[in-house]
Amino acid sequence: MIPQTYKEVIDLGDGREISIETGKLAKQAHGSVVVQSGKCMLLCTVVSNYKAADVDFLPLTVDYREKFAAAGRYPGGFFKREARPSDGEVLTMRLVDRVLRPLFPKDYHSETQIMIQLMSHDPEVMPDAMAGLAASAAIQLSDIPFEAPISEVRVGRINGEFIINPTLAQLAESDIDMMIGASADSVMMVEGEMDEISEEEMTEAIKAAHEAIKVQCEAQTRLAEAFGKKETREYEAERADEDLAKKIHDMAYDKVYAVAKAGSSKQERGAAFAQIKEEIIATFSEEEIEDYGDLISKYYSKAEKAAVRDLTLNEGLRLDGRKTTEIRPIWCEVDYLPSTHGSSIFSRGETQALATVTLGTSREANQIDMPSFEGEERFYLHYNFPPFSTGEARPIRGTSRREVGHGNLAQRALKGMVPEDCPYTVRVVSEILESNGSSSMATVCAGTMALMDAGVQMKKPVSGIAMGLITDTESGKYAVLSDILGDEDHLGDMDFKVTGTADGITACQMDIKVKGLSYEILVNALKQARDGRLHILGKLTETISEPNADVKGHAPKMVTRRIPNEFIGALIGPGGKNIQELQKETETTIVINEDPVTEEGIVEILGVGSEGIDAVLARIDAMLFKPQVGSVYEVKVIKMLDFGAVVEYTEAPGNEVLLHVSELAWERTENVSDVVNMGDVFDVKYFGVDARTKKDKVSRKALLPKPEGYKERAPRDNKGGNRDNKGRDNRNRDNRRDDKKPRDNKKED
Repeated sequence: MIPQTYKEVIDLGDGREISIETGKLAKQAHGSVVVQSGKCMLLCTVVSNYKAADVDFLPLTVDYREKFAAAGRYPGGFFKREARPSDGEVLTMRLVDRVLRPLFPKDYHSETQIMIQLMSHDPEVMPDAMAGLAASAAIQLSDIPFEAPISEVRVGRINGEFIINPTLAQLAESDIDMMIGASADSVMMVEGEMDEISEEEMTEAIKAAHEAIKVQCEAQTRLAEAFGKKETREYEAERADEDLAKKIHDMAYDKVYAVAKAGSSKQERGAAFAQIKEEIIATFSEEEIEDYGDLISKYYSKAEKAAVRDLTLNEGLRLDGRKTTEIRPIWCEVDYLPSTHGSSIFSRGETQALATVTLGTSREANQIDMPSFEGEERFYLHYNFPPFSTGEARPIRGTSRREVGHGNLAQRALKGMVPEDCPYTVRVVSEILESNGSSSMATVCAGTMALMDAGVQMKKPVSGIAMGLITDTESGKYAVLSDILGDEDHLGDMDFKVTGTADGITACQMDIKVKGLSYEILVNALKQARDGRLHILGKLTETISEPNADVKGHAPKMVTRRIPNEFIGALIGPGGKNIQELQKETETTIVINEDPVTEEGIVEILGVGSEGIDAVLARIDAMLFKPQVGSVYEVKVIKMLDFGAVVEYTEAPGNEVLLHVSELAWERTENVSDVVNMGDVFDVKYFGVDARTKKDKVSRKALLPKPEGYKERAPRDNKGGNRDNKGRDNRNRDNRRDDKKPRDNKKED
């Protein structure tokens, strides 16, 4: 018997709905829901151990996977089984994790696992926009401690109208693609890309998304009540000692404040803070350290954070001595690497990124094969964050989720400024060589310069900046920090990264930690970020003001040519023979794609030298050559036959035609070699397709003056009466060749 189910329906306001259902699937999980919109179905489960892990943080895992069976497809590759998550799945995991993690109690340390699976795919529904809703709904049905329901939505804008959770087709027309995560009373996460919008427009998009999220949060509450809201589990809270906390605060606060105010470097500051901590620990006995060592470290960190925040709020100063709006010193360089197609260095304070650009054909496009999306990227960016960039030595175990997320943010920031008609596949790689504050924004800046250095004709240069926010709810004070340090990244109430051109925002990423942040503060913070972006943009354009007019001499040149569909096979040849030989002869790379609309062949020719590209183009022109009736063309003799000469059009090598012996000269020609020889070049006139032979007819004699006294030969008689003479040439006996011998078996009269 099918168990009882509980269901809530959310109206998106345009005829579409989202339903949340529980009670049928995965009942041994601590919470499980099926979220459905159209034919798209997500199953989300949550399980949290009842025993706390021996760590001082929340061991939370958010896992999002798309099953190929959901779209009626097989996984690609040799082994027909889903393996490691794709970048798209990793990005969805990060979006959900960033909203959920702050809402668990800070002293809750039980291992928690949230698994979200795409079980049924609908091409009209983008499943990542419902993953946050599914995760929160599953938690609400469990006994896991959690502050309040949340949800996430995607917001787009078409013709000035905001659309919640647009389809993929609608998103293609939208000038905004943003994911917003929030509870009913606070926005907590924003990430997306935009088409150079203003700060006010971005804020309006966030407001529109938040209103939709409030409705989804209410639906989760109703579902939990209908299902039977469970009592929140009791768990072993962290040890606390208020007297010890006050003692350490009093011992550390003034000393930390003084070091923070000194405006020292990262290494000097780190050493000074470490010394203060050691001095405090030294005041405790060995027994006390053994009993309270973890609390001493924890309370020292709290005192350090409080002192640094107070310094900024009270005096407008920061750890490195800068004012809140001040940007660290910047230096840039382009064309640093001699063998790359484009390169640049961007250094801001103690953060440094080295970017490279590689140009290729469509064959090098990044293939995306997910159940929810199939396609390719002709522009993509990869971000690498080695441990030496922060002076650490740690294991390297493949590309981290953080590297995937930061690379995606920089890619979204830049891709809108790469022109649609760029013939190349473009790969940007950012190597972070030093890091002390927003290496992702350094990647955007270095990427911009490397692209311009490579000769990619960017519409506009893009810069990026990382910002911070410190607020005091009691006093109402707040400080927006431009170009934050690594140490400032975790002590603030909002970390946000904004990229854009001089005319507007192209991408953003925000994590908002303070509840009920006013939109007024948000707009002010975004405007301060704009001032910082423009300052950095000025430094970039001082180094390279506009894209180089052409690619570098050692970089491949790209030319595209369209050819009719019927010529694709001739260019490729049997088994690829023609195109392989042509690539070898010309030292080029040739890629042929078919336009899905016009069905024309799109030929991409990539080569370092222009001679090779020109040779390929000439071969294509020759293949497409069509002589016009009545026109005169220069030809070259390439083969001698008894009944004529095979000639090749000099302007279209490879295009051959038979020049019949009768068309060589007005006089009777006994031997072809009497008139022309191998290699001779002369003009012929094209008469079109001969009605009798069904082959192209050209004539040399038509361009020569008739000899004096020349008489036209009488027209042939049609001796066949009314017969159509099919299968016969009806030649008169007089037209026999003089040297033809009589057959041996001919009867005598």
